[in-house]
Amino acid sequence: MSLFFKPKACLGVDLGAGGIKMVELIQEKKRPVLRTFGYTSDVDKNAVQLDIFFKAFTSNNLLDKKNNVDSVNSSMTDLYFNADQVKERAIVLKGVYKKCKATSKAAVVSLPASAVFHAIVTIPKTDKDEFNSVLKAEITKLLPIPLSEMMLDYQIISKEKESNSQKVLVNAVPRSLVVFYTQIFTRAGLRLEALEPESTALARALVGRDTSVTMIIDIGAERTNFFIVDQGIPITRHSVESGGGKITSTIKEILGVEDGLAEQIKYDLFKFLETDQEKTLPAKDLLKILSSVVDPITKEVQYGFDLYLHQIGNENKRPEKIILTGGGSFLPFLSDYLSEQFKMKCYVGDPWARLVYQEDLKPVLSEIGPRMTAVIGLALRNMV
Repeated sequence: MSLFFKPKACLGVDLGAGGIKMVELIQEKKRPVLRTFGYTSDVDKNAVQLDIFFKAFTSNNLLDKKNNVDSVNSSMTDLYFNADQVKERAIVLKGVYKKCKATSKAAVVSLPASAVFHAIVTIPKTDKDEFNSVLKAEITKLLPIPLSEMMLDYQIISKEKESNSQKVLVNAVPRSLVVFYTQIFTRAGLRLEALEPESTALARALVGRDTSVTMIIDIGAERTNFFIVDQGIPITRHSVESGGGKITSTIKEILGVEDGLAEQIKYDLFKFLETDQEKTLPAKDLLKILSSVVDPITKEVQYGFDLYLHQIGNENKRPEKIILTGGGSFLPFLSDYLSEQFKMKCYVGDPWARLVYQEDLKPVLSEIGPRMTAVIGLALRNMV
């Protein structure tokens, strides 16, 4: 082996509402090794606005009237091509990159779930020459804006010999968003190698090659996303406006304290209950206090399973497990509660499990793991 051999490096970046997150992996002996990581702790207000915008953009109510489409497109232009937003994000991104001493200039970046149009379509079997035109004709019926303004990615997920049709998983994203992200990374001195839906990154990090039907629940600060993964592919996605932020608000309201103190109390409470062997506060009492978060999650899990099992071809399938991730996934007793409710295995996922890393980093990595899941999955893209 050459003394100057340079291991393959892969950089994953998430510009999410919880701040910028970054992970760099290198490949040694065909195994992904953690080289470095970094993140900002502040909530990115621009990312929050982006999420709110896409929620409105994909709303059926907003697009019921044709004249609203022009308004949406105008809002997109104002949002994406705001030089101040590009500059602000690029400065923070460059700062995180330098501080964690990453080396790779090419980045795989996540697309927020709310920014991606996700659908499974059934089309007739055709030859390669006709496939694209048939698929585009079908997608055009579903998209809220013209196909010419979207970038399309697809994957054939079912093509049975005895059937004359095939199922195709389609992800589409506005071209303007790609331009926006490209400008940020160019200004930061990096190259945007690929954009990928966060659902794909989460599945890669938490499910890998497991072919069983699995639900991933990503509990963020303001929103919880639900993904059902089948054969390693995210098939369904839906979300609810409920997350860790509601827990903080509940504590703030009960105790009458400021936001910062309520957040610290929540953290301390979670850590205490995690190590409290005597269960000083019974699980049912805690879950009752936090019902504003737990109840919506429970209802959406059932809705997600119903949605999946009513799709043609899924009637006889059986979901086998639930994996929790995201900053709110450490909600005490939630995994046990969901496991009991749905009679299946439920646990907080460990996105570091597929990586090699220094043992003395384990306490830190365990603490931040659920917040880093998507970005780890992005870095794994070219290594698995």
